[in-house]
Amino acid sequence: MGALPVYRWRLAPDGYATRRQLRSQGLRPGGQPVAAQLERPRRRRGPLVAYLYRIDAAKPVRPMTAAKWAALAKANAARRVCPECRRDAGYVIPPSLGMCTPCAFPESSLELRSA
Repeated sequence: MGALPVYRWRLAPDGYATRRQLRSQGLRPGGQPVAAQLERPRRRRGPLVAYLYRIDAAKPVRPMTAAKWAALAKANAARRVCPECRRDAGYVIPPSLGMCTPCAFPESSLELRSA
C-alpha cells in the first residue's frame, strides 16, 4: 500500500475535498478510498488530520425517501420522551441527565411550584 500524499493546512490542490465540503456541494465519497491527507500543525500535540477525497469520483447524495423522513421524525420524538415520567419534555433529553429536568431535580421543581 502506498503512502497518502500529505498537504499542509489550506494548501491542498483543487480537485480534493473533505466529507463536509463534499456534502455542502451535494456529494458523498461514494465508496472511494481516501485520496490525500491534510494536516494542521498544533503547538503541543500532534497535528489535526483531515482526509481528502477526489471530487471527480464523488457521487451525488442519495435523496431522503418518505420512509426515511418518518423514521427520523420518530427517532427525534423518542429523544424528547422522559424514561422516568414517560412525558414529552418539549426538548431533547440531555444524555448527561438521562431524564427530564423535573425528574432529575425534584426538590428544585417543588420549590418553583410553591413560589
